[in-house]
Amino acid sequence: MADDTRSRIQAIALDLFSEQGYDATSLREIAERLGVTKAALYYHFKSKEEIVESLTSDHVKRLDTLLEWAEGKEPTQAFRIEFLHRYMDNLNASQHLKIMKFIQQNQPAMKNMANAAKWRESLHKMVSVLAGEKASPTERMRMGLALFGLHASAMLLPEGEVSEQDRRQAALTVAEELITGSAGRAD
Repeated sequence: MADDTRSRIQAIALDLFSEQGYDATSLREIAERLGVTKAALYYHFKSKEEIVESLTSDHVKRLDTLLEWAEGKEPTQAFRIEFLHRYMDNLNASQHLKIMKFIQQNQPAMKNMANAAKWRESLHKMVSVLAGEKASPTERMRMGLALFGLHASAMLLPEGEVSEQDRRQAALTVAEELITGSAGRAD
């Protein structure tokens, strides 16, 4: 039950942060939208920063699990494609698209949060895992753009313009083309 309440708080806070901005949203407003007292909210989170840190912390934990799975594996094409699919599953398991929108709209608030630095570090590790130790700058760039494409898919193919399934498939197709070096297929 506590995990469900925690998830509800995160979802509502994220919606409010995205609608109004981080600085313009108060804990009181989050509690009101939840239909609980501010004291009940404090039981789970003492501040807005704690809410945001919890959202990014959950994502960083999923990244750590993915990187543990990838540890020691050769960066073959099959491994890279499997990694992309697992990563996309991780993004879809979280409120990643909303979190990315929040980060984009509230960069000053995110700048100094501890998990933001961990997230950037994990992204660098993922590029290294996908590219391999002896990769050229071009190859590292290709791997990074493949990952970034998964992140940016919601901004490039906004909700309402395409279905979630079509957005996901388009993002994975482009990421796979970057990973494998094959492109030019018209859909």
